[in-house]
Parts: sequence; C-alpha cells; structure tokens
Amino acid sequence: MISSGAIGSALAERFHAAGIEAVIANTRGPASLQSVTEKFGSTVKAVELDQALQSDVLILAVPYDAVPDVAKRKEAWDGRTVVDATNAIDFPAFKPRDLGGRLSSEIVADLFPGARLVKAFNTLPAAVLAANPQAEGGKRVLFLSGNNPDANQIVSHLAALLGFAPTDLGTLAASGPVQQFGRPLVALNLLKA
Repeated sequence: MISSGAIGSALAERFHAAGIEAVIANTRGPASLQSVTEKFGSTVKAVELDQALQSDVLILAVPYDAVPDVAKRKEAWDGRTVVDATNAIDFPAFKPRDLGGRLSSEIVADLFPGARLVKAFNTLPAAVLAANPQAEGGKRVLFLSGNNPDANQIVSHLAALLGFAPTDLGTLAASGPVQQFGRPLVALNLLKA
C-alpha cells in the first residue's frame, strides 16, 4: 500500500483483521508510519517506498495529485497489478475534476506503463472501508473494474479475503459511469440492466 492517509489506514485495518501480511509506505519513510505499525503489529509493516514498489500488487491510495510522483519512481511496471484507489476530486469544493472526458483511471494507467490497472477501494468512505465488511447477515459490496481480466480476478480474490463481496464491473470504460463520483442515477440504471 502506498499511503498513510485515511484510505491506507483503513486498508491496513482490513489486512490486519483478515490476518494478511502487507507492507505500507509513503514518501516520508517508515518512521512516519509508526502509529500504523504499532496498531497492527507484525501484520502491516512499514517499509521504504522503493521497497513497496517492488510488490506484485500495489494499492495506490495517495491523493490524485501525488499519483505522477509515485509513477515516476519506476520506468516500467512489468505486469504488476496496480490498484487505483484514488478519486480525481477538487478540494475543498469536493467536486469531480474536469479531465477532458477521460476517466481518471485511464490517466493513471497511462502513468504506469506495463502495469495492469484495476480501479477498486475508491467508492467507500474510509470509515466504512475500515469497518467490518460483514454486517447484518451480509457482506459489503466492493466494486472493481479494469481492462485485464486476470488482474481483476487477483483484486477480486484479495477483496474477498478481506471480507468484502467483490463485484467486477468489467472494463474501465464500461464501468466508468458506475464508479464516477456524482453519478448515482447512472449507476442504478446500469446495475438494473
């Protein structure tokens, strides 16, 4: 996981609860993640950013503006699965960015040449993501999408191990209206189809 913010901490909570070992990193170094590592013991370990970037599955939970800086750390991503948990939101107005008609994940995918990008973990608020996904006799749904079915399957399996009910919405283009911030009516119509 690349993050030390709310989404990264929420995911660290889920990895710890599921007993799945993970690493977490940021640009400030492992010492800045002491509160996370103290809370989750040996399950979630803080490492240097360059070490985390060697992982086969990388969860990108940084602010959208920080994505290019992470991507520049390597020239090629050699088939790694990069999970895009970002949202292209303008703060403090909390409005979707104008990306010229492109999906944010298409832009992120372009920044990670050779990676298999999957959009996931971006539709639930951090507090909900951190909470037990098994409640009221069911499991919380976690949407994902991507252009590589094998990578989608890897992330779907990971989401299931974390306790979620993964729902693969297909390609980035097909699922864009469903996962796009501010488009709930379109999402409802697509889910009924």
